[in-house]
Amino acid sequence: MTSPSAHTWEFTDDRGHRAAAPGVPERIVAYIQAGAGLHDLGVTPVGIFGSYHDGERADRAKAGGLPLGDVAYLGAGAGLGLDDVLGVRPDLVVALTYGGGQVYGIEPDTAKHLEEQVPVVVFDVGQGRSLADVRERFAELGASLGAGEAPAAGVALARAERELAEAAGAAGGVRVLALSPGGPDSVHLARPAKWPDLSALTALGVATVEPPEGPGANWHTGGWPDAAALAPDVVLLDARANAAPEAAYGTDPAWAELAGRAAVLPWNPEIPPSATAHATLHRTLTEALRARRA
Repeated sequence: MTSPSAHTWEFTDDRGHRAAAPGVPERIVAYIQAGAGLHDLGVTPVGIFGSYHDGERADRAKAGGLPLGDVAYLGAGAGLGLDDVLGVRPDLVVALTYGGGQVYGIEPDTAKHLEEQVPVVVFDVGQGRSLADVRERFAELGASLGAGEAPAAGVALARAERELAEAAGAAGGVRVLALSPGGPDSVHLARPAKWPDLSALTALGVATVEPPEGPGANWHTGGWPDAAALAPDVVLLDARANAAPEAAYGTDPAWAELAGRAAVLPWNPEIPPSATAHATLHRTLTEALRARRA
């Protein structure tokens, strides 16, 4: 066993846990969202895993710029075993939590045994975390690994934020609703304050729509008439594979009313934590706001 004094790489994660290794990790396994962010920072993982919402294949909507043909998909949720992760010989695992320190997408017992054998870094992306907080923490990890986004990415993000704020101000209260289709009779309406990306849009002046109060920390679940009644001008539509496909709800009159009124944009609630991905989100919404104003 390597003695603590022999460690040349260390990183303290959002749980306050210190991960350490004899050298800078090179073979990294990551939750798919984290892996997409690391790829934007110049660190491509050797393997990725999904969540309990995912299936036997990596969700392209979550993957950002990851070259999925070159990165092993190890499984998801209960289908992800300890041997699946250790089989690709990682020297670091990067995972996420939505609060409380519990590793997202891995069975608790598997996560426990994994951390006994491999350094694990966990980032909090839950309530109360700003988009900038998450992005900066990943940038810190990237720097510790000898990587990082090009300075141009930060410049592009600053410009995208400025242009979005200007477009939101000029749009005169164009209303933006984020939602995830649940099926023919249900839809999950996002609570903007509970999502780092939506909170960032609100902070830039975007008129994000707040669904009704009630149960559900991150979402209000109702029917398609509830979504249509909010009368948004722009809909951010969950593009992940676990969201119901349009074939399941496309004939609903309330959806037809909603889609006929609003500009519908694809939305990845698990946006990669990078300046590149965040700038893309801002630019896409800026174009939509400008188009609605025109």
